Amino acid sequence: MTDHLSQSVLPAQSWDSTHATDSCTLGYDDRFLRRKVLTTDQGKQLLVDLPQTTSLGHGDGLALAQGGVIAVRAADEPLLEVSGPDLVRLAWHIGNRHTPCQIEADRLLIQSDPVIGHMLEHLGARIRAVTEPFTPEGGAYGHGRTHSHSHGHTAHEHTHDHPHGQGHDHSH
Repeated sequence: MTDHLSQSVLPAQSWDSTHATDSCTLGYDDRFLRRKVLTTDQGKQLLVDLPQTTSLGHGDGLALAQGGVIAVRAADEPLLEVSGPDLVRLAWHIGNRHTPCQIEADRLLIQSDPVIGHMLEHLGARIRAVTEPFTPEGGAYGHGRTHSHSHGHTAHEHTHDHPHGQGHDHSH
């Protein structure tokens, strides 16, 4: 039996987080949900039942049906810190592989993936394993997740153009 029910999300900055009744610390993958039972940081059960699949961001709030708000916190997780002299080029290669990426002024953060890390090293990147919260950029439409290769019941094909003419095609 769950202690709380949440059916709506309050975006970060739209509510006063000092008034949170509890918090829920989740990794990046766990912050993408529609209906799921979560355990809060104080050990209470929370049923999240949203009208559509939603990407929760660090600082968002889950409004409780009976009043109160559960703060969403990004959990520490294993990441790769990417740095180097040409971050824009490295970011392009990361995005071309549909890999979620946290973009900062002097570094990029991606989920720990040895294959992507090795590829980036061959492009001149310095790679360092770190453990910290992961809050990547939202997709082109600004809703928290990048374009995925999984589209449910729909299918389409598209081409990725490479700046030097070496594009690739794939179906979804």
